[in-house]
Amino acid sequence: MSIEATPEAIEKSDKSDKKPESTDTKPKMTEETPIVTRHSLQLSEGGTFIYDVTTGRLPLKNEKGEIEAQLFFMAYTKVLNEGELSEDRPLMFSFNGGPGSSSVWLHLGALGPKRVRLEDDGALPAPPYRLVDNPDTWLGNTDLVFIDPVGTGYSRALNEDLNKKFWNVKGDIEAVGEFIRLYLSRYKRWTSPLYLVGESYGTTRAAGLAGHLIEKGIAFNGIILVSSVLNFQTLEAAKGNDLPYILYLPTYAATAHFHNKLGSFLQEDLMRTLEQVQEFALGDFATALMHGDSLPAEERKRVATEVAFYTGLSVDYVEKSDLRVEIMRFCKELLREEDRSVGRLDSRFKGIDALTVSHNFDHDPSMSAIRPPYTACFNHYVRTALGYETDEAYEILGGVKSWDFNQGEDGWVSYTDTSEALRAAFAKNPHLRVFVASGFYDLATPYFATRYTLDHLGLDKSLRNQMTTRDYTAGHMMYIDVKCLKRLANDVSAWLKGELKD
Repeated sequence: MSIEATPEAIEKSDKSDKKPESTDTKPKMTEETPIVTRHSLQLSEGGTFIYDVTTGRLPLKNEKGEIEAQLFFMAYTKVLNEGELSEDRPLMFSFNGGPGSSSVWLHLGALGPKRVRLEDDGALPAPPYRLVDNPDTWLGNTDLVFIDPVGTGYSRALNEDLNKKFWNVKGDIEAVGEFIRLYLSRYKRWTSPLYLVGESYGTTRAAGLAGHLIEKGIAFNGIILVSSVLNFQTLEAAKGNDLPYILYLPTYAATAHFHNKLGSFLQEDLMRTLEQVQEFALGDFATALMHGDSLPAEERKRVATEVAFYTGLSVDYVEKSDLRVEIMRFCKELLREEDRSVGRLDSRFKGIDALTVSHNFDHDPSMSAIRPPYTACFNHYVRTALGYETDEAYEILGGVKSWDFNQGEDGWVSYTDTSEALRAAFAKNPHLRVFVASGFYDLATPYFATRYTLDHLGLDKSLRNQMTTRDYTAGHMMYIDVKCLKRLANDVSAWLKGELKD
């Protein structure tokens, strides 16, 4: 038995079978209008400095014109007198490292007109935390633009899948490079003298940007590298790579010197001691490590004794470490008898751990000293003084969950290295100048590793005098120490004016 469908039934069936018209539910980003506020700063030498702060996000778009990410920035520009042109004033782009760090550290630690108040040596003060005027701001010499890469600060990609595009060495350089191009266009600064300043991984980024942007027609007058790492082979020890053990040794010695763990002769003069350790590190110590297991027992004992002499560790500990004392173990071992560890970012700082017997510290005391004050002060400052309101969390650190360092698989290691990009930038722009600042107590990016990298750039002899280096008696963020803050500001000011050279 069959049932014949009526015309009405057929029409009803056609309507019910039709697919609903597609609606694009894919999330989209829209551009926001930056906020501009005006401020003033009383100068220590007298007078008032008037400046504007532009706070907001700039879009990164794909070939279709769709926004894939937005980068948060804060731009400080001098309010000019009538008749002055903004393109005559230098412009400096600033970012920190990590990768995964916002730009807050250089911003509210050294460069900006406000800084987080810490103890004079950079130690943690009691809360509540406060911002104070920064008489050592770099704003007197150059306009400043602080950039937060994707995943840091308030900078976000459209979705998690797009994070992969930006969370790698190449993608990060291209994204920040596109931001710089866009900023120069929107704010009409293409003919300004241009500078970069990066800290830590930000120096890796800065060197890469110099090589990348010169191919886009953007040449820099100068680059400032604070606590530098361009070649990660100098930091990451592995089977067959003993280089970090050699390059960390002078910082171990500086740390032991600070904590009075060396013999009386070595304690007398830090600079003399460091010169002695550097010679040993590149000489007998490097030779011993190159011998590996074939090193004679008598020679092994002699070298272990000398390493202990320079580091404040016991000969037995150095011998049982196969002469190779890993950084985190050094941080834990040096003050073990005092039930204290030393900081990685700044080895002047002491930490208290749950267990004395462990091989690693529970926390980096030098990071613990700065993270709460900087977090509180930035969040208050951006909402009040700068007028930028949002419920999003400002990712000081940790917003980037996974980073592609171009590491190989199956035990093969490929070290990230942007030193060649810097050399190429020098070759293509022979007017480029570089200033390098390092801290003696920095166990994250040790000063001797920086020197090694600079000495192995393969830079033409005619360009070597355009590289200026200065060392400071503090750690990774040397500017948290008020004496080093002032010295760094004075050094950079003189360097920008062409008055400071090695």
